[in-house]
Amino acid sequence: MSAARAAGLILGFAADRALGDPSRWHPVSGFGRAGRGLERRMYAQSRLRGAAFTGILVAGPTGIGLAAGCASRGRPVAEAVTVALATWAVLGGTTLAHEARAVETRLSRGDLGAAHTQVTRLVGRDPEFMSTADVARAAIESVAENTSDAVVAPLVWGALLGPAGLLGYRAVNTLDAMVGHRSARYERFGWASARLDDAANLAPARLTALLAALCGADTAGALRAWRRDARKHPSPNAGPVEAAFAGALGVRLGGVNAYRGVTENRGTLGDGRAPAATDIERTVRLAARVGAAALGVSVLGVSVLGGLTPP
Repeated sequence: MSAARAAGLILGFAADRALGDPSRWHPVSGFGRAGRGLERRMYAQSRLRGAAFTGILVAGPTGIGLAAGCASRGRPVAEAVTVALATWAVLGGTTLAHEARAVETRLSRGDLGAAHTQVTRLVGRDPEFMSTADVARAAIESVAENTSDAVVAPLVWGALLGPAGLLGYRAVNTLDAMVGHRSARYERFGWASARLDDAANLAPARLTALLAALCGADTAGALRAWRRDARKHPSPNAGPVEAAFAGALGVRLGGVNAYRGVTENRGTLGDGRAPAATDIERTVRLAARVGAAALGVSVLGVSVLGGLTPP
């Protein structure tokens, strides 16, 4: 079991690196459409209704993963293929890098307007008044945070629970993106999704921060920024990751962001200079090293601990 699961994680990771996300019929997009449909039927300013909404939508993919894992149990090739397909479906590292590099390309051409449009594919900030440094910072912060959410965390949960962990985690993280953000509409309805995502990412985010420190050019600076600055960020998981990336890259992240006209101060992360467009590629390369290291940790964990077998 452990060898097949480890092989599946490696194959799925390689598929994401080689192919990226499918342009059509992506299962995460389908899940999002289903979630929006259910939201229209269940929405209310109620934590209880929001918790039921979250439970229903997380149970579906987790159950599919459990069924797939049980169906392939005892057949190493089938199990490896099942884990590989689930891993490829939920990882997003290659598409993340592609979108970030597209931002850098537009900035390097001096087309700030096009960069404003492109960066909205990565972040939900108001782009109109963002400077070149603001756009670069947004791209870097998105790559850092999503390296944790879309690469490291799925690998960790896949190592622990196989397809059920992979699909269940992606459901949790997608719901947080859909309804977990703070707003008048989702303050109560999205509470359960946000808190569940915080719990699911607690350990993976700190592993990401540690790997960023170890894989970056300034390990001491990354650890210092993580220890000192992470708490300034309003997110308990994005804070350690973005602070560690800031220290590892020698840039300054955080600051004031605007979301639909509402400003949010995320503090100052790191001691370095303001980010430049060329720092986006450096961030993408660091994220790639972190992802590869996370795969190594996950495979080692499966090999040593054997993973957890669904009942």
